[in-house]
Amino acid sequence: MAGALAALALLAGCGGGNNGGAIVSGVDRPDTHGYLGTYLDPPFVVPDIALTDTSGQQVSLAAEPAPLKVVFFGYTHCPDICQIMMSTIASALVRIPAAERARVQVTFVTTDPARDTGPVLRAYLDHFNAHFAGLTGPLPKIMRLASPLKVYLAKGTKLASGGYEVEHTTYVFAVLGTRATVIWTQGTSPSDMAADITKLLKTKESA
Repeated sequence: MAGALAALALLAGCGGGNNGGAIVSGVDRPDTHGYLGTYLDPPFVVPDIALTDTSGQQVSLAAEPAPLKVVFFGYTHCPDICQIMMSTIASALVRIPAAERARVQVTFVTTDPARDTGPVLRAYLDHFNAHFAGLTGPLPKIMRLASPLKVYLAKGTKLASGGYEVEHTTYVFAVLGTRATVIWTQGTSPSDMAADITKLLKTKESA
């Protein structure tokens, strides 16, 4: 059992591909610290890399001052999982008091910068919550941000329409300061995510 809990495969979505065999060690531990998501021990560290937000400003996730940052890597042309995960985040936030919501910054980092310009991201995110932030930029910079978080991304299946899918990790990250301490998967319910967000906001790090 200890061996099985020592590693957890990252899931790649939006096309149903695999993740190239990427494995994250030391993710799923018997001690969940009371979280319903997966507690990261040690946490992943968010690098200080600036990307462009939907208003054209340079923003670094590592420097974002919000007490709790909820981060998802995805793309606007995603046919399924991205919409599900963003809907889960939006539904989780409406389950917590407004004062707590104000302390959470949700950020969507595109895995498809060729198509996801600032205006495209803004229109997409407004369907979920007008306060959600979107980040885009050169793909190499996005990959440098994604790598320490063990996020896999790659161009996948070409579609009959002429477009393409992007295979990517489908975790949602809870970030306190520069540390990703909890991850939520596709199976996480809005109520479970809301409970974890409330708990995270009570920690010393987010005070």
